[in-house]
Amino acid sequence: MADLTQEEWAEQLKNDEKGVIIDVRTDAEFEEGHIPEAKQIDIYNGAEFLKQAKELDPEKNYYVYCRSGGRSAQACMLLNSVGVKNAYNLKGGITDWEGEIVE
Repeated sequence: MADLTQEEWAEQLKNDEKGVIIDVRTDAEFEEGHIPEAKQIDIYNGAEFLKQAKELDPEKNYYVYCRSGGRSAQACMLLNSVGVKNAYNLKGGITDWEGEIVE
């Protein structure tokens, strides 16, 4: 797991052909606005989160965010624990995000 700043996260993702964006917020938070192409897996739904995490391709690179960076840091550790090699946490979460948002 690596904590990346907004700039590092966006730049690395832009150049990553194996990059997948994961939003670990709730359904309601996701519907309020999310980063384009994000796949939502609610970390508060623990069993379902782990089930979906285990189904992810461990060879891909996962760019994970939440509201402020706490839940996504936890999610990155969980992804690593189920075999995902590369999980990148967005420091500051979507709250600090200056890129595009889909509503």
